[in-house]
Amino acid sequence: MTSSSWWHSLFSPAKYPLTSICFNRLGEYAIKAKGKVMASSEEKKTLARLKEMEKIIGYKFKEKLLLQQAFTHPSYQGSESYERLEYVGDSILNFLISKQQFFMYPNLPPGSLTALRAANVDTEKLARVAVKYNFHNYLRHENPLLSKQIRVFIKALEKYPYHSYGLIDAPKTLADIVESTIGAIYIDSNSSIDTTWEVVKILLEPMITPEMLQQNPVRKLNELCHKMKLKIRFRDKWSKEGVYEVFIDNQLQGKGVYKAKKEIALNRAAEDACNTILNNINAKNNISQ
Repeated sequence: MTSSSWWHSLFSPAKYPLTSICFNRLGEYAIKAKGKVMASSEEKKTLARLKEMEKIIGYKFKEKLLLQQAFTHPSYQGSESYERLEYVGDSILNFLISKQQFFMYPNLPPGSLTALRAANVDTEKLARVAVKYNFHNYLRHENPLLSKQIRVFIKALEKYPYHSYGLIDAPKTLADIVESTIGAIYIDSNSSIDTTWEVVKILLEPMITPEMLQQNPVRKLNELCHKMKLKIRFRDKWSKEGVYEVFIDNQLQGKGVYKAKKEIALNRAAEDACNTILNNINAKNNISQ
């Protein structure tokens, strides 16, 4: 018998069953030990990320899992998503903005206050907040399309450094995680409106004012046409072609194309018509001079 075969026979399970059991158990212990080290490493990474997020938000959570949940997309397997927290945060945010504007603008009628609140809590406004504070870097998800949408939105912000008022498409998920964060703070702080507002008022700066609200393309076009006594008509071709058209005094003066979202096609058409009218006015003024 060679030395090699002798060595293998020595530890043969058939001859020495206890030796086999010992080796198997040692293997199990090694796997479990490795698993604990990996789990510990992951826990440390998670804790570090949560601390980073707390620093960005400006609030230290008593219940860390609430913060983790606030940044968990429904596509992420094995953890509860942010949807319930977003539901709470949406309501709290609307209340907080309503309260602020009620006292800040005592002379504004309810209709104007409603429009102003809507602009300060709309998807684009909140998505911009998420990008400003790098919330997207902490979002847990398993949706490749979402990553692409976020990159496209961030790129579009270069063209519109401030609110585009409906000219670009913001991923709803970015707005959702801002609302879920607000919901998480509200729950963690034992439903403290004051504590939640201390965070929200910083996150949402700069707030959209009544003056800034006038920059909405449809509103701008309506006011321009009213001032110049021009007849305006919108043609909705969005359901079939993803297109909106604007006719001024029965002449096609604006067109907006965006198949993914009707509102954006409408706003782009209005913006295009506004630019056409203003360009025509400038051209006439130059000729007369």
